[in-house]
Amino acid sequence: MSSEIYFSDNYRDLCVRDGTGAGFQFEFSCSRCYDTWRSPFEPYSGERAASWLEKGVNVAWGLLGRTGSGLTSAAEGLAGAGWGRARDHAFERAIGNAQGHFNRCARCTHYVCARCWNAAQGLCLACAPDTAAEATAAQQQGLTDMAAQRAYAAGQQAGQSYDVTTPRQLVCPQCRTETHGSAFCPGCGHRLAQPEHCGSCSSVLPAGSAFCPGCGTRR
Repeated sequence: MSSEIYFSDNYRDLCVRDGTGAGFQFEFSCSRCYDTWRSPFEPYSGERAASWLEKGVNVAWGLLGRTGSGLTSAAEGLAGAGWGRARDHAFERAIGNAQGHFNRCARCTHYVCARCWNAAQGLCLACAPDTAAEATAAQQQGLTDMAAQRAYAAGQQAGQSYDVTTPRQLVCPQCRTETHGSAFCPGCGHRLAQPEHCGSCSSVLPAGSAFCPGCGTRR
């Protein structure tokens, strides 16, 4: 090609090289909202001609009981030789069409769709946000922050009456059910968070101990 092609990397190459469905198509996406636009599909006539030539050669040589692999390879070579140039021309046309659907921001250089473009400022909405939308969003955020602060204060007040000294077991040692800090297991009814005492001296027996640490009595 005699001219260079300029575009960012926010596109996908959907071109198909082989088969009767060979052709060129490209998908471009907005750098802000990621909505996509596809260029019209352009069939690749070189590959179609090669496919029909290959079929004709195979039929002709098949009637003679021979194969035409040399001629079909030549046909494929002719199609492949023109693919790169045809693709570049198709890409150039696709970019020309895409420029009607996307705007290039002068500040961040990103390509964005019409919905993400601030036409009054000539910049994308990421660089020049819509003032009314930002004000509404800020108002809602302020409302949410104040509600969260009041809810936190209410939780602190309610926490004053919460007994933090009472032992709690979050998992039942008998059936492994989550207890959520209750006094009895909701799965099997086992009484929770009650330390075992020595039958001889009434000392608290540590979990897993074989003997009483107070009198030495075996559990």
